[in-house]
Amino acid sequence: MTTQVGQTTRITLSMIVKNESGRYLKQALERHRLYIDDAVIIDDGSTDDTIDICLQALAGIPVKLIKNEASKFSNEITLRKQQWEETISVNPQWILNLDADEWFEDRFTTEIRQLLEQSNSYVISFRLYDFWTNSAYREDSNWQAHLYYRPFLLRYNPDFPYVWKETPQHCGRFPENIYQQPNELSSLRLKHFGWANAADRLQKFNRYMLLDPDAVYGLKEQYRSIIDSNPHLIEWVD
Repeated sequence: MTTQVGQTTRITLSMIVKNESGRYLKQALERHRLYIDDAVIIDDGSTDDTIDICLQALAGIPVKLIKNEASKFSNEITLRKQQWEETISVNPQWILNLDADEWFEDRFTTEIRQLLEQSNSYVISFRLYDFWTNSAYREDSNWQAHLYYRPFLLRYNPDFPYVWKETPQHCGRFPENIYQQPNELSSLRLKHFGWANAADRLQKFNRYMLLDPDAVYGLKEQYRSIIDSNPHLIEWVD
Protein backbone atom coordinates (compact mmCIF):
# COMPACT_ATOMS: atom_id res chain seq x y z
CA MET A 1 0.00 0.00 0.00
CA THR A 2 1.21 3.48 -0.86
CA THR A 3 0.52 6.29 1.58
CA GLN A 4 1.78 9.77 2.28
CA VAL A 5 1.78 9.12 6.02
CA GLY A 6 4.90 7.72 7.67
CA GLN A 7 5.01 4.53 9.70
CA THR A 8 4.98 6.53 12.93
CA THR A 9 1.74 8.29 12.00
CA ARG A 10 -0.71 5.58 11.05
CA ILE A 11 -4.18 7.00 10.40
CA THR A 12 -7.28 4.82 10.57
CA LEU A 13 -10.38 6.32 8.99
CA SER A 14 -13.51 5.52 11.01
CA MET A 15 -16.85 6.15 9.32
CA ILE A 16 -20.55 5.31 9.45
CA VAL A 17 -22.39 5.21 6.12
CA LYS A 18 -25.95 4.61 4.95
CA ASN A 19 -27.47 4.94 1.47
CA GLU A 20 -24.75 7.27 0.20
CA SER A 21 -25.11 6.48 -3.50
CA GLY A 22 -25.21 9.62 -5.63
CA ARG A 23 -24.15 11.84 -2.74
CA TYR A 24 -20.68 12.73 -1.44
CA LEU A 25 -19.15 9.43 -0.32
CA LYS A 26 -17.09 8.65 -3.43
CA GLN A 27 -15.56 12.12 -3.53
CA ALA A 28 -14.83 12.04 0.20
CA LEU A 29 -13.12 8.64 0.13
CA GLU A 30 -11.06 9.52 -2.92
CA ARG A 31 -9.65 12.42 -0.92
CA HIS A 32 -9.16 10.44 2.28
CA ARG A 33 -7.25 7.65 0.55
CA LEU A 34 -4.40 10.10 -0.10
CA TYR A 35 -3.39 10.05 3.58
CA ILE A 36 -5.08 7.18 5.45
CA ASP A 37 -3.47 3.79 6.11
CA ASP A 38 -6.62 1.75 6.70
CA ALA A 39 -10.34 2.19 7.33
CA VAL A 40 -13.14 0.85 9.51
CA ILE A 41 -16.58 1.44 8.02
CA ILE A 42 -19.99 0.63 9.51
CA ASP A 43 -22.70 0.30 6.89
CA ASP A 44 -25.85 1.05 8.86
CA GLY A 45 -28.46 -0.78 6.84
CA SER A 46 -27.88 0.55 3.32
CA THR A 47 -30.20 -0.64 0.58
CA ASP A 48 -28.16 0.74 -2.32
CA ASP A 49 -24.59 0.24 -3.58
CA THR A 50 -22.91 2.14 -0.73
CA ILE A 51 -20.72 -0.84 0.19
CA ASP A 52 -19.48 -1.18 -3.40
CA ILE A 53 -18.62 2.54 -3.45
CA CYS A 54 -16.54 2.14 -0.28
CA LEU A 55 -14.61 -0.86 -1.53
CA GLN A 56 -13.99 0.61 -4.98
CA ALA A 57 -12.90 4.04 -3.73
CA LEU A 58 -10.54 2.50 -1.17
CA ALA A 59 -9.23 -0.32 -3.37
CA GLY A 60 -5.72 -1.30 -2.26
CA ILE A 61 -6.22 0.01 1.28
CA PRO A 62 -7.13 -2.38 4.14
CA VAL A 63 -10.83 -1.93 4.96
CA LYS A 64 -12.78 -3.54 7.78
CA LEU A 65 -16.43 -3.25 6.72
CA ILE A 66 -19.31 -4.19 9.00
CA LYS A 67 -22.88 -4.31 7.69
CA ASN A 68 -25.83 -3.76 10.00
CA GLU A 69 -28.87 -5.46 8.56
CA ALA A 70 -31.11 -2.97 10.41
CA SER A 71 -30.18 0.65 11.10
CA LYS A 72 -29.23 1.63 14.64
CA PHE A 73 -29.30 5.40 14.07
CA SER A 74 -32.55 5.95 15.98
CA ASN A 75 -30.48 5.16 19.08
CA GLU A 76 -27.22 6.77 18.00
CA ILE A 77 -25.24 5.90 21.12
CA THR A 78 -25.43 2.18 20.28
CA LEU A 79 -24.21 2.92 16.75
CA ARG A 80 -21.33 5.13 17.91
CA LYS A 81 -20.26 2.55 20.47
CA GLN A 82 -20.29 -0.12 17.76
CA GLN A 83 -18.17 2.14 15.55
CA TRP A 84 -15.74 2.70 18.41
CA GLU A 85 -15.37 -0.97 19.34
CA GLU A 86 -14.86 -2.06 15.74
CA THR A 87 -12.30 0.70 15.23
CA ILE A 88 -10.18 0.01 18.30
CA SER A 89 -10.23 -3.70 17.41
CA VAL A 90 -7.75 -2.96 14.59
CA ASN A 91 -5.32 -1.48 17.13
CA PRO A 92 -5.26 2.02 15.62
CA GLN A 93 -2.74 4.74 16.35
CA TRP A 94 -4.67 7.80 15.16
CA ILE A 95 -8.44 7.56 14.59
CA LEU A 96 -9.86 10.01 12.04
CA ASN A 97 -13.62 10.04 12.63
CA LEU A 98 -15.50 11.57 9.70
CA ASP A 99 -18.97 11.33 8.22
CA ALA A 100 -19.59 10.39 4.60
CA ASP A 101 -20.21 14.00 3.55
CA GLU A 102 -17.09 15.58 5.09
CA TRP A 103 -13.58 16.22 3.88
CA PHE A 104 -10.75 18.59 4.74
CA GLU A 105 -9.48 21.49 2.68
CA ASP A 106 -6.75 20.54 0.19
CA ARG A 107 -3.76 21.48 2.34
CA PHE A 108 -4.70 18.79 4.88
CA THR A 109 -3.20 16.16 2.57
CA THR A 110 0.24 17.77 2.55
CA GLU A 111 0.28 18.98 6.16
CA ILE A 112 -1.23 16.16 8.21
CA ARG A 113 1.95 14.06 8.38
CA GLN A 114 4.01 16.85 9.91
CA LEU A 115 1.18 17.78 12.26
CA LEU A 116 0.96 14.28 13.70
CA GLU A 117 4.70 13.64 13.83
CA GLN A 118 5.22 16.81 15.87
CA SER A 119 2.20 16.36 18.12
CA ASN A 120 2.38 15.32 21.76
CA SER A 121 -1.40 15.43 22.03
CA TYR A 122 -4.03 12.73 22.16
CA VAL A 123 -6.82 14.84 20.69
CA ILE A 124 -6.68 17.29 17.78
CA SER A 125 -9.66 19.55 17.14
CA PHE A 126 -10.69 21.38 13.98
CA ARG A 127 -13.30 23.88 12.82
CA LEU A 128 -16.16 22.43 10.76
CA TYR A 129 -17.95 24.54 8.15
CA ASP A 130 -21.56 23.70 7.29
CA PHE A 131 -21.92 24.24 3.54
CA TRP A 132 -25.38 25.30 2.31
CA THR A 133 -24.28 25.23 -1.35
CA ASN A 134 -21.27 23.67 -3.04
CA SER A 135 -19.28 26.87 -2.54
CA ALA A 136 -20.74 28.72 0.47
CA TYR A 137 -21.20 27.94 4.15
CA ARG A 138 -23.87 29.19 6.52
CA GLU A 139 -23.20 31.61 9.37
CA ASP A 140 -25.88 33.01 11.68
CA SER A 141 -27.06 32.65 15.26
CA ASN A 142 -28.07 29.02 14.72
CA TRP A 143 -25.22 27.96 12.43
CA GLN A 144 -21.75 28.82 13.65
CA ALA A 145 -20.02 25.49 14.18
CA HIS A 146 -16.96 26.89 12.41
CA LEU A 147 -16.39 29.36 15.24
CA TYR A 148 -15.56 26.47 17.57
CA TYR A 149 -13.21 23.51 17.54
CA ARG A 150 -14.36 19.91 17.63
CA PRO A 151 -12.41 16.65 17.92
CA PHE A 152 -11.99 14.63 14.74
CA LEU A 153 -8.55 13.07 15.32
CA LEU A 154 -7.80 10.94 18.36
CA ARG A 155 -4.60 9.15 19.30
CA TYR A 156 -5.92 5.91 20.77
CA ASN A 157 -4.72 5.22 24.30
CA PRO A 158 -5.66 1.68 25.43
CA ASP A 159 -4.90 2.60 29.05
CA PHE A 160 -7.30 5.54 29.18
CA PRO A 161 -10.77 4.92 30.75
CA TYR A 162 -13.01 6.24 27.97
CA VAL A 163 -16.54 7.26 29.02
CA TRP A 164 -19.46 7.92 26.65
CA LYS A 165 -22.27 10.47 26.81
CA GLU A 166 -25.22 8.11 27.17
CA THR A 167 -27.88 9.91 25.13
CA PRO A 168 -29.85 8.41 22.20
CA GLN A 169 -29.09 11.42 19.96
CA HIS A 170 -26.17 13.88 19.78
CA CYS A 171 -23.96 11.61 21.88
CA GLY A 172 -20.73 12.60 20.11
CA ARG A 173 -18.45 10.67 17.80
CA PHE A 174 -15.89 9.99 20.49
CA PRO A 175 -16.23 9.31 24.23
CA GLU A 176 -17.06 12.52 26.07
CA ASN A 177 -14.03 12.56 28.41
CA ILE A 178 -11.30 12.61 25.76
CA TYR A 179 -10.33 16.21 26.62
CA GLN A 180 -8.95 14.98 29.92
CA GLN A 181 -5.91 14.04 27.84
CA PRO A 182 -3.41 16.48 26.25
CA ASN A 183 -5.06 18.13 23.26
CA GLU A 184 -4.47 20.84 20.68
CA LEU A 185 -6.19 22.92 18.03
CA SER A 186 -5.43 22.86 14.30
CA SER A 187 -5.96 25.61 11.74
CA LEU A 188 -6.90 23.02 9.10
CA ARG A 189 -10.55 23.37 8.13
CA LEU A 190 -13.16 20.66 7.61
CA LYS A 191 -15.93 21.00 5.04
CA HIS A 192 -19.35 19.49 5.74
CA PHE A 193 -21.67 19.10 2.75
CA GLY A 194 -24.56 17.37 4.49
CA TRP A 195 -26.67 20.54 4.32
CA ALA A 196 -25.65 21.63 0.80
CA ASN A 197 -28.68 20.12 -0.92
CA ALA A 198 -32.24 21.31 -0.26
CA ALA A 199 -33.67 17.79 -0.42
CA ASP A 200 -31.11 16.57 2.12
CA ARG A 201 -31.97 19.46 4.44
CA LEU A 202 -35.66 18.63 4.33
CA GLN A 203 -34.94 14.96 4.99
CA LYS A 204 -32.81 15.83 8.02
CA PHE A 205 -35.43 18.25 9.33
CA ASN A 206 -38.09 15.55 9.13
CA ARG A 207 -35.76 13.06 10.81
CA TYR A 208 -35.11 15.36 13.75
CA MET A 209 -38.82 16.06 14.10
CA LEU A 210 -39.40 12.31 14.27
CA LEU A 211 -36.53 11.34 16.57
CA ASP A 212 -36.37 14.42 18.81
CA PRO A 213 -39.69 16.33 18.44
CA ASP A 214 -39.33 18.11 21.80
CA ALA A 215 -35.65 19.00 21.17
CA VAL A 216 -34.55 17.14 24.29
CA TYR A 217 -31.12 16.45 22.79
CA GLY A 218 -30.81 19.42 20.42
CA LEU A 219 -32.09 22.98 19.94
CA LYS A 220 -35.61 23.53 18.62
CA GLU A 221 -34.64 26.88 17.07
CA GLN A 222 -31.84 25.23 15.13
CA TYR A 223 -34.07 22.39 13.99
CA ARG A 224 -36.59 24.91 12.64
CA SER A 225 -33.88 27.00 10.99
CA ILE A 226 -32.89 24.06 8.78
CA ILE A 227 -35.68 24.99 6.38
CA ASP A 228 -35.09 28.78 6.41
CA SER A 229 -35.77 30.17 2.94
CA ASN A 230 -33.06 32.86 2.98
CA PRO A 231 -30.12 31.90 5.22
CA HIS A 232 -26.97 34.01 5.52
CA LEU A 233 -24.20 32.40 3.46
CA ILE A 234 -20.50 33.18 3.05
CA GLU A 235 -18.47 32.13 0.03
CA TRP A 236 -15.59 29.79 0.85
CA VAL A 237 -12.06 31.09 0.33
CA ASP A 238 -9.13 28.66 0.13
